[in-house]
Amino acid sequence: METIQVVLERELLRATDGAARRARVNRSALVRRALREHLKRLETNELEARDRRGYAQHADTPAEAAGWERVATWPKR
Repeated sequence: METIQVVLERELLRATDGAARRARVNRSALVRRALREHLKRLETNELEARDRRGYAQHADTPAEAAGWERVATWPKR
């Protein structure tokens, strides 16, 4: 692990310390967890944006969409 210095506003530091107490972890563990979650969310957003661009460039025709709709529907009993 590396040690870094981060500057936080007083209110953010208080909120961070309170959240760490509630989670029963130290401040560093809470910040690591938050950073991991944020980075994962950024990665997910980037992948979703890439998929949206791809689908916009290669949109399904109505016939192709109908084929998927048949597969995605619940079977009739």
